[in-house]
Amino acid sequence: MPESENLREPTFADIEAAAARLSGHAVVTPLLEFATLNQRVGGRVLIKPENLQRTGSFKFRGAYNKLSQLSETARKAGVAAYSSGNHAQGVAAAAALLNVPATIVMPADAPAIKIEKTRGYGAEVVLYERNSQDRAALAAEIAAQRGLTMVRPYDDPDIIAGQGTCGLEIARQAAQLGAELDAVLVCCGGGGLTSGSAMALKGVSPATAVYSVEPAGFDDTARSLAAGQRVANEPGGHSICDALLAPTPGELTFALNKRILAGGLSVSDGEAAQAIAYAFRDLKLVVEPGGAVALAAILTERFEAKGKVVAITLSGGNIDADSFARIVTA
Repeated sequence: MPESENLREPTFADIEAAAARLSGHAVVTPLLEFATLNQRVGGRVLIKPENLQRTGSFKFRGAYNKLSQLSETARKAGVAAYSSGNHAQGVAAAAALLNVPATIVMPADAPAIKIEKTRGYGAEVVLYERNSQDRAALAAEIAAQRGLTMVRPYDDPDIIAGQGTCGLEIARQAAQLGAELDAVLVCCGGGGLTSGSAMALKGVSPATAVYSVEPAGFDDTARSLAAGQRVANEPGGHSICDALLAPTPGELTFALNKRILAGGLSVSDGEAAQAIAYAFRDLKLVVEPGGAVALAAILTERFEAKGKVVAITLSGGNIDADSFARIVTA
């Protein structure tokens, strides 16, 4: 659970301020359009490829926004985080840029490329067993022992504001293309990218409907939206979408998503894999399973895009070579 001071909801002004901090540090990823995809779905699809972002996912946005605001004392002491890989890399890269020591708690079964890249940025990696240990509790214990600042993956207003810059860019880039967005589909784990982007879009394009997209069996945000309260995933589940396996929606992120989102969608692992293969074959983009779920929702018509203008996020591209090869050659 987030600390009380972190329960403050971010504002649209916070997202704009985050965009200013990120200027020159994060990549302003393009908004891409492919005639073949438009023809396939019968609508206009605009793709936000955060797999091309620094560290290979959107997570750098929130991490840099958070770390750049730390006091000099907090920077010298260092930070702690827990992550399956993308938040880990985002925090590690931001910490390296700002000369902040970083300790990251990661699952032992995380893709090897994510562990290697996190260490490559200079962070200390502490591995844990996903099915028997509590990552948040372990990270909190390390932070308390060492006097580190905890950088949570989603339940933090500075993280949410940073991730919201992705939605801000989508809205402004779509306007530059003369596209009035009917909907935006966002890959969703703990809800940081989804809630931040939804807030940004509400501020710039209030008529646009925003949907979360999750892996089947880990569709806790969709089920929570339907229930009107946070519900958890069943323990012991498995999905290839390792970046989206939060046990429950964030407290702060769900409060925002409950108010703003139009609904939640889910796709199977097989459908996510098919979307990865499609992105590689037809779009020439490398996407990880969790980063492909919004594309999968379009391709499978979980969301009916016919006659609509829809933007989707490809939230990350950190997939190891062996897994990628198995998927695209299946």
